Amino acid sequence: MMTTERANVGGVDSHKDTIHVAVINDIGRHLGDREFPTTVPGYRRAVAWLIEHGPLQAVGVEGTSSYGVGITTALRTAGIIVVEVNRTRPAERRARGKTDRLDAYRAARSVLSGEATTDPKNSSIEPLRALTVARRSAVKAQQAAWRQIGSLLVNAPGDLRDRYRNHSEAQLVDAIAHVRPDRMNDTAAADTMFALRSLARRHLALGEEISSLEARMRARATATNPALMAIKGVGPVIGAQLLITAGDNPDRLRSSASFAALCGTAPIPVSSGRTDRYRLSRGGDRQANAALHHIVKVRMSYDPATRDYRDRHLEKGWTISAVFRALKRAIAREIFQALTGHCVVPDYSDLRPARRAKNLTLTAAAQHLGVWPSRIGELELGRRPNDDLAHRYREWLTAA
Repeated sequence: MMTTERANVGGVDSHKDTIHVAVINDIGRHLGDREFPTTVPGYRRAVAWLIEHGPLQAVGVEGTSSYGVGITTALRTAGIIVVEVNRTRPAERRARGKTDRLDAYRAARSVLSGEATTDPKNSSIEPLRALTVARRSAVKAQQAAWRQIGSLLVNAPGDLRDRYRNHSEAQLVDAIAHVRPDRMNDTAAADTMFALRSLARRHLALGEEISSLEARMRARATATNPALMAIKGVGPVIGAQLLITAGDNPDRLRSSASFAALCGTAPIPVSSGRTDRYRLSRGGDRQANAALHHIVKVRMSYDPATRDYRDRHLEKGWTISAVFRALKRAIAREIFQALTGHCVVPDYSDLRPARRAKNLTLTAAAQHLGVWPSRIGELELGRRPNDDLAHRYREWLTAA
């Protein structure tokens, strides 16, 4: 890309079917604007049109991760710097109006003034977003099927309710999925069981779909950032969400504080007069905030250090909500270090070969370490990192 002191600045207002492109010079003078279709040839013509006006300093694009992903990719391929621009604020919209042309020029002015400085997310994160969307949809459908099974059983004949009354969810779904309604003498009960069987089989099919989606999410998230996936409490779903929020280009994240604000975990000052206090941010990406909350809940269950922190601060008079807020802020710092590549990825690849070399079984290792065999298998595969357990496992393998 050619750049000079007097390079122009472009702006793009993106929509589903069209994009509106504008260009201004280094002092903000309008040089022209034009609309293009959101097709591959349309993106090429838009890039060529921008270059026709002279050297470009940068191009501001609205919606770089939604409708603007196509033009963003085309601009980057041409070697042009792209800057992410926020949507028009309501106050500015009321004062100056809103059209595609005005929004395109506003995007260019935002870049020229330095108001917009954020790099867009790389398009390589989009497959992970697609897997996340598909899984979320499958989970909602599975939950709906389970609720419908319960509601149908409530109104089912008494003998059917009594037959499945004490079953767990997995036992109930499996049992209903294998019933034979065609062999029932009561046609009314047979139709009810046919509907229940349909819902149960749907529930099982969705469970298999969710498992396959999570396996692909784990593989892609691990390949993208193994350090993130090695953090305690981060699984494929949580890791995928954090990568989607932050993007897989860590240069977008300026500091740990900015990432905490992005996740809605940064404290905001609300002081006035003699009052000096902070409140929790209610902005940011709420899905990322929920991911951090889930990490805290997982660590509360099995991480001794997290439980000790909770107990110490509860004794000091903290509320459990305050403890969660502090832990989420601390975990945000840990996640930031992993996203920016400033932490070491634990290596457990030596555990399985060492165990097999001594002809030891997973069951024997699990009995000695006081955990389930599946936990040892997950540790050997790096799916559930635990440095303390890995250290004790290595010591036992050395002594065995």
